[in-house]
Amino acid sequence: MIKSTVIAWVEDYAPSMGAALSCYTLFSLVPLLIIVVAVAGMVFGQAAAQGEIVGQLRDALGQGGAVAVEGLLAAAREPAKGVIATLVGVVMLLIGATAVFAELQSALDRIWRVPAITGQSGLRNLLRTRLLSFGLMLSLGFLLAMSLVLSTAVAALGKWSGSLLQGWDVPLEVLNFAVSFSIFTLLFAMIYKTLPRARISWRDVWRGAAVTALLFTVGKMLVGLYLGTSSVASGFGALGSLVVLIAWVYCSAQVFLLGAEYTWVYANQLGSRAPWRRPIQ
Repeated sequence: MIKSTVIAWVEDYAPSMGAALSCYTLFSLVPLLIIVVAVAGMVFGQAAAQGEIVGQLRDALGQGGAVAVEGLLAAAREPAKGVIATLVGVVMLLIGATAVFAELQSALDRIWRVPAITGQSGLRNLLRTRLLSFGLMLSLGFLLAMSLVLSTAVAALGKWSGSLLQGWDVPLEVLNFAVSFSIFTLLFAMIYKTLPRARISWRDVWRGAAVTALLFTVGKMLVGLYLGTSSVASGFGALGSLVVLIAWVYCSAQVFLLGAEYTWVYANQLGSRAPWRRPIQ
């Protein structure tokens, strides 16, 4: 299955799709984060939600990349002057935040061999994609809130066990990894199931989402370690933080597409679309 996944990844021009997806992600990143922070902030407050996101980005991008994103968030939060400017800003915020999900649907439809649609069907699909995108953004906010709860619980457990027992560092790291893995699995499962215009079994989705979450969690640590110890950013001067952000987004896009290809291969070889599962005509 690994060989078939790589072949499908190459045949679908995943590197090119990843580049387009990265471009949309970069333009949608700040609007998306603003909405996600706003949703999670309803429970824990804006400062706590934004702090959690910046902390996650710091682990993946290093201090420079996290500071760059934090600066963009701060600049985007400056209030607009006037009612019209505010309304226009809100509309542009929603359009920008949902654009990346539209590109995700396009990439997933290509992977699942879904034919293109035009006319009124295309307009309905556009509206469907935007509504699904908004729902996914709300789900992202909920997952961020869940991550805050679990991270706080793990940190509290670490302080408690550290004062009573020695040698709990490794189990707590494993627990933290399991929490991150579970949240990413749920996130990828929602995207793989809802965005493509194809009927996909939940069994196939969970298998692919788990593999993608594992690749993403491990890849996040490896990319963060590489970017934190290498001199990639320093070689580009003032643009160093932006280059680091672009590199991280592109690598994440490739992991996402590779996981989607694995889901498609699994569904067609061993899952719900396998030839031996289809009824004989």
